[in-house]
Amino acid sequence: MARPRKPLLNRDRIVETASVLVDSEGLEAVSTRRLAAELGVSGPSLYNHFRNKDEILEAVADAVSAKVDLSMFEEGDPRDWRVALQDWALSYRSALTEHPHIVPVLARGPGRRPAGLKVADAVFGAMVRAGWPPAQATYIGALMRYFVTGSALGSFARGFVDDETAYDPADYPHLGQAHLLADHQEKVDEGAFTTGLRALVDGLACQYESGGYGKAGYGEARPEHTAHHGAFSTVRSAPKGP
Repeated sequence: MARPRKPLLNRDRIVETASVLVDSEGLEAVSTRRLAAELGVSGPSLYNHFRNKDEILEAVADAVSAKVDLSMFEEGDPRDWRVALQDWALSYRSALTEHPHIVPVLARGPGRRPAGLKVADAVFGAMVRAGWPPAQATYIGALMRYFVTGSALGSFARGFVDDETAYDPADYPHLGQAHLLADHQEKVDEGAFTTGLRALVDGLACQYESGGYGKAGYGEARPEHTAHHGAFSTVRSAPKGP
């Protein structure tokens, strides 16, 4: 039997092709008609794998989430929770900055996406094991997602034009060098992220110490420390945060 001239259509091929379109042209470039043309198949054949464009974009987003390193949250990993959070945030942001156009989809939360839920579960579980009460562990997961996805949604440095005349010192006495920011995008944006990340983790460390978390008993596995439905859980029996 002769081999088919083109690879058989499957979810992975569709997601890979859609990812390329999103990266190069943005979310609006993705449509079932465009994807079918790119894949060399008929439009209806896509519906054997995805019901609509939204499902395809969710799958693209989940493929990005799957690239985030979670090794620091494994139970046998020796890293302290502070270091683990920082290492994870750096990996998370790296994955997002490589695929900036899909960030708005990721920013909505994991929904039912398997890889996204694994990220949420790993962060929550690691914080509880470190001694954080479940409610506070939930807040930390939310806080870090806000911070990382927000940083990946756009460049602060490129928010300023390279025209010196746009920043009249009479109106903006402190923006005399703002027109130079775009030329130093990576340094400015990376510096802002690492500064903010350090401040966040240092602030959490202060709460951790003042709340007496991490003492005997806090890190023990208890039924109320389980995340329900694969997402974060806040329970009535959780100790109150600071």
